[in-house]
Amino acid sequence: LLIDLGFEIEIDEARTAEICRPRERTPGQTEGIPGFGCYRTVEETFQTAEDLVTHNPDLASWIDVGDSWEKLTPGGNDGYDMKVLRLTNANVTGTPPTGSTGKPRLFVTSAIHAREYTTAELMTRFAEYLVANHGIDADATWLLDEHEIHLLLITNPDGRKHAETGILWRKNTNENYCGATSDYRGADLNRNFDFEWGGHGGSSSYDCDETFRGPTPASEPETQAVQAYVASVIPDQRVDDLVTPAPDDTVGLFIDVHSHGEDVFTPFGFQAPPAPNDSQMLTLGRKFAFFTGYEAQTGGNYPVDGSTKDWAYGRLGVPAFTFELGTEFFQECGPFESTIYPDNVETLLYAARAARRPYTVAAGPDAASVTTLPGVVEPGSLVQVAALIDDTRYEPGSGEPTQNIAEAEFYLDVPPWAAGAQAVAMDATDGGFDSAVEGVDAILDTLGYAVGRHTVYVRGRDASGNWGPVSAAFLWVLDPATAGRIAGQTSNADDGSPVAADVSAGPFVTTADPVDGSYELLVPPGKGRQH
Repeated sequence: LLIDLGFEIEIDEARTAEICRPRERTPGQTEGIPGFGCYRTVEETFQTAEDLVTHNPDLASWIDVGDSWEKLTPGGNDGYDMKVLRLTNANVTGTPPTGSTGKPRLFVTSAIHAREYTTAELMTRFAEYLVANHGIDADATWLLDEHEIHLLLITNPDGRKHAETGILWRKNTNENYCGATSDYRGADLNRNFDFEWGGHGGSSSYDCDETFRGPTPASEPETQAVQAYVASVIPDQRVDDLVTPAPDDTVGLFIDVHSHGEDVFTPFGFQAPPAPNDSQMLTLGRKFAFFTGYEAQTGGNYPVDGSTKDWAYGRLGVPAFTFELGTEFFQECGPFESTIYPDNVETLLYAARAARRPYTVAAGPDAASVTTLPGVVEPGSLVQVAALIDDTRYEPGSGEPTQNIAEAEFYLDVPPWAAGAQAVAMDATDGGFDSAVEGVDAILDTLGYAVGRHTVYVRGRDASGNWGPVSAAFLWVLDPATAGRIAGQTSNADDGSPVAADVSAGPFVTTADPVDGSYELLVPPGKGRQH
């Protein structure tokens, strides 16, 4: 057909060889997808989720939300349960946003297209990061205390199992479409959702096509499971037309993670008209793109209808995005480990921060590099709270407007949205708020503070009145009579004299004695042992 249309055809020998090479475990590989040891299989991914729940029952739950096509087929293969990993601290009620019930929710789907290896592994590692750092990292802690994060790690498990053999499988495995044994069977689940399904030239009615949308809206059990569960945890906050915007105080956020292309797409995938909240979602998308270097754009590179993000925004009103990770479907492990995973974890952490007020918070500045110095003190000590308030952290060259910083403040133990929160003003370290990036600090007197861990929340406002999201740091106030200690002596200078240097163990900083170089650090419970 392409030749008939006048196109020239050239085979990419290297990529063809890569796609066609046998999928075998590399020497020494005992786990993971054959040839791609950094990516867990369906079973390994599910086992990881179960282990997180077993070892952290107060933070994680593993929820059955439906069945894959093969599991529902009598006499067919076993198939899989559709499982959502829900992360939140069950021991903290949190503070619902005004006009809402329950904690703000971030919902993420991944591996809806089976061959996109990076997606499920990114989200599984994101879950592991949050759980492992709860109680250690202040941001991971308050995010799980105050929010809920729902992760559908593998949205198309039947298809993913086929893709693990090296087949570029995209759709589910429904044998009613394109023949029971065809490698082109199934429906494209990301064309099957029931908002503006099949109406914009962004999907196919031919059942062997990769973008086959299914015979009817939400015909597939996987789609039905996603729609039902997401609608049960994120309230409907917008009418279902193409012109009415969602309100600024909308709560919640939806992301569908794909590969590849290094893009961040907003609704509507069918591209015309733009979504009513398009400018606000682009601002948030450009914030995501700051961390990854991806390109944020409305809709996508080509028309799509019946998609996840269009459904989430169209039906529920929450900001909704498609992330396109990396440069390949079967991405090599090197780029995933070095760039895709670390950059996108930062993006996901920002998304979780933004879920309370996603339409407005991205227009405000970030509070970065929040520190308490020293991080561990005796009662009555003075502590410096410092941060960088930055209104420029958007996709470079995107044209997103920036403003000077107008003010910054911190809150101790009670976040700004909760009852009893008390703001403490912070000063610009250069003497005045007159630029889009400002270092800020304040002095905190711990006299009368309870012994134990405290959380310092910091946020900033720009000259247009936009408050950015909160970032946090821990402060430990310890009784020196009972605290653990780390003691030692700094290295000597070349002439044998002691060095008066800063000494740190994690976030705990002190200065060595200038006479003999000795130091002593108080250590919170679980952070060290007494000497």
